[in-house]
Amino acid sequence: MRYRHGLIVGKFYPPHAGHHALIDAAAQACERVTVVVAPSSRESIPLADRLAWLRAEHGPHVRFAGVIDDHPVDYADPAVWDLHMAVFRAAAGTDRVDAVFSSEAYGTELAHRFHAEAVLVDPDRGRVPVSGTAIRADPVAHWDRLRAGARAWLARRVIVVGAESSGTTTMARALARHFRLRGGVWAGTRWVPEFGRELTERKLAELRKERPEATVFDVTWDRADFRTVAAEQNAAEDVAAGAGSPVVFGDTDAFATTIWEERYLGSTSPEVRALVRPPDLYLLTDCADVPFQDDGLRDGEHLRQWMTDRFRSGLMAGDTPWQELTGGYGRRLRAAIEAVDAVLARGWTFAEPIKPDAAAMAPKSGPDPADR
Repeated sequence: MRYRHGLIVGKFYPPHAGHHALIDAAAQACERVTVVVAPSSRESIPLADRLAWLRAEHGPHVRFAGVIDDHPVDYADPAVWDLHMAVFRAAAGTDRVDAVFSSEAYGTELAHRFHAEAVLVDPDRGRVPVSGTAIRADPVAHWDRLRAGARAWLARRVIVVGAESSGTTTMARALARHFRLRGGVWAGTRWVPEFGRELTERKLAELRKERPEATVFDVTWDRADFRTVAAEQNAAEDVAAGAGSPVVFGDTDAFATTIWEERYLGSTSPEVRALVRPPDLYLLTDCADVPFQDDGLRDGEHLRQWMTDRFRSGLMAGDTPWQELTGGYGRRLRAAIEAVDAVLARGWTFAEPIKPDAAAMAPKSGPDPADR
């Protein structure tokens, strides 16, 4: 180890491979590292999320400190530097900083003001050709430069809901396959199975240990079960979104769980409602034109229309975009693909970070300081 305490300061908007390489370089050269994550309050990605993503990727001797920095940016103005330095010093702590690691031209001045050695890492982006500005402009083009936390936050989420035996699983699986076959960044597209079905199977198997003749109609449900279903579905969706492509498909979600809780217990609990996270798009599978298949885990065909109507009314009452899928399988799949493509075509919108005026930029050339 060359240094006792290394420091990195940046926005991490969002964290990407270049940031992780910079942190790893500092971690290899220092006994411990402090990373100050200092976005402005206008930016789109919450500070808490950035900190969580970074902590998940780096070892315990890297400390992450978050702070909002809404001061103007002018690298030629010592008074503005003083404003930023007060923020950075408070976040960095009282221990002496021996080295400041950066990939930006301003890193030298930052190190000077900390009375530390400046260590520039890949300043020309030769080893890791990416920047925050480039990712914000086109996340899909740089998807391979993002890790799980940022991917999960950025991934478009499409949830298929509907009554029993109306084709939700078939549709979620088919959509994931369709996008995987597009290749490239889409090859990793995932879909999330229904956790409620898995829990039903577990409950029935446990019941049959004592009563071999038990059926799904003997399985009982309570409020805690529905909280578990909603929480587990959310967690599985997050894992799939973090590991996959810019779109992830789900066979049901916590909103659907509220409908099932109402079906079995007569009402929906606030705890389950609190777990509902509106996706980018809902697809509702109409029960018409889909033959009912009793696989031993379903309530029965007589409930399908009521459930379909209940899902439809719930979606109509909300603000999340949704589309109903009707007709035969081919028609449904084509409509679903078109709806998903429309969501993806809208792209991603980020609030602009605070940037220096062109006349105030110092040095006059080099990478955009907002990249880090």
